Formats: sequence, C-alpha cells, structure tokens
Amino acid sequence: MGEARLQALIQESLSVATRTKAIKPSELSRVIVDTTVQPKNVTFPTDAKLLNRAREKLVRLAQCHGVDLRQSYARVGKFALIQHQRYAHAKQFNRANRMLRKLRTYLGRVIRDIGRKIEGNGGLEATFARLLLLARRVREQQKRQRGPKVYSLHAPEVECIGKGKAHRPYEFGVKVSVATTLKHCKGGQFVTHVKALPGNPYDGHTLATVIPDMEAMVGSTIARILADKGYRGHNAPPDYKFRVFLSGQKRGVTPKIKRELHRRSAVEPVIGHLKAEHRMGRNYLWFRRGDANNAVLAAAGYNFRRLIRWLRILLRQILTALCPAPAINPA
Repeated sequence: MGEARLQALIQESLSVATRTKAIKPSELSRVIVDTTVQPKNVTFPTDAKLLNRAREKLVRLAQCHGVDLRQSYARVGKFALIQHQRYAHAKQFNRANRMLRKLRTYLGRVIRDIGRKIEGNGGLEATFARLLLLARRVREQQKRQRGPKVYSLHAPEVECIGKGKAHRPYEFGVKVSVATTLKHCKGGQFVTHVKALPGNPYDGHTLATVIPDMEAMVGSTIARILADKGYRGHNAPPDYKFRVFLSGQKRGVTPKIKRELHRRSAVEPVIGHLKAEHRMGRNYLWFRRGDANNAVLAAAGYNFRRLIRWLRILLRQILTALCPAPAINPA
C-alpha cells in the first residue's frame, strides 16, 4: 500500500479518538517529538561473517546458474571463519587478522573467477551484477572508513546508528521520528506522527520534514513542540523557531512551559510500547519502504489499542447505567 496510504490508519485512529472524546482536538496541537532506532532483522555484522557470507552467496548463485567455479572454498572458508572467532575471543588479534585476510582472499578469488566465467554473457552479467557489487563493497570496505558501509547482504539499506546506550552502543536499522501528545488524554497518550528517516540524519535536522507532515496528518497547526537536547540547532521552519522548546532551555521559558517540559520524557514509554508490543523492536519487512511501512503500522496498532481500551471503559459505564446492581434487602 505504501507509507502515504498507511498513514490514513493513523489519521483514522485520531479521528475516532476525537469523535469518542478520548482526546480533545486542542490536545493535538502540543506534541513531544523524539527519535529512536527501528532495528532490522539482521545479525550483528562483523567483517569475517560478511566476507564469508558474501562468498557463500556467490557460490550458491553460481551453482544455480551452472557456472563452474575453479574452487568454492566451502570447507577452508568455514574453517577460517571459526578460527577467526576463536582467536578474537582469546584476544589473539594477530592470528585473528591473519584469518580475516584469508577470508578476504577467498572472496576475491571467487569474485574474479565468476567475472571471468560470465564475461560476454549479458544474461548472467545482469543476474550477478547486484551481488557482485555488494561483494566488492564488502571486500573493499575498511574499519573506520567514511560514508555508507554494507552491514547486511540481504538488507544493504541497513545503517549503523549509535544512540549512546551503554547496553547497546550500536544499533543496525533506520532512525524513526515519533511524536506523541503532550498531555495524557482521557484515552491515553496517542501517537500523532511517525516517520522513518533513512540516512541517519541529525535529530535537529529532522524537524523541517516532520512538522509539515505532522500538520497535514493532524489537520491543525502545531502550537508547541517539546524535544530533548539532541534537537539543538534545529532547522524548524521560520514560523516555528519559537515554538520548539528543548530540555534544559532557560531563555523564553515561562512557568507553564517549564511544567510542560517536565513531561517531555513521557514519550519514552510510548516508544517502549511500540517496540515491545507493536513490532517496532525488529523489522522483518524488506527495503526502505518496508522500514517506513513497519513504523507506520506499529503506530497505528498502538493507537487502535488505546481506542479499544477506551471503548471498553465506555461500554462498561453504559452497561452499568442501564443495568444497575440489585438492591440488597437488609435481613
């Protein structure tokens, strides 16, 4: 369906919440914005695993299309990977690096062998083009190089994002912006906007994209945005420069805004629910459009769960009013 059509689910959830009085329309104009990482369904990438996996994929594809290779390196490649892991675990890094060079050599030999065998065959060249390109990138990339790297062969769009977590220094997926209502409404705290942001942009540079999308989805002007210190130096549109307030800000903060800033961290448990209960904790959908779709579907599921809980409370109140408890006669 695409991200644009799926966003109609979030709009409908907010519309139903407004009609059932789970949320007031005025409460949609003050929001909390934060970013999180939506991890992709990939294993933790290491150079050795990527090199060996690229060789295995090339050998398998060659066998499927009848390309006879000089050597597949299946046995020695697997043994070199195991040896690398053992040496690295024992902190014998010179020996581990020697095994890593072997794995890189095996992959280079397979790449050159396939290139010689399919040269001049347009059909096979088109079939191997994407995988050969990824394999060459994996073989040539260095530990501290600048620019994009390949962290997964089946999902090359994966990015390495560091959010400063002690228990998880690096996460592999895509950055997602999440906006929730500032106030805890009658029906709970609803998600008003969610958007995947490929390219790992700086948090403060996401507001130029997020604010217009949020207003189009909510259907009203955003009066106040609360964010954490990661949004310093933000690029919000000129009309919103003085509507964005950050944690720890002193200038222009009235007592009311100061009280509202104390609720900025209320977005964190919402993100936790999105990840733990609504499948944002691991994305199984393919490509960048899968990243965008999964984030929107998680937010829509979260909102509809809040609505079901609110409607259950309303139904209980209605049934209590229609069916009062029978009076108990004193003995």
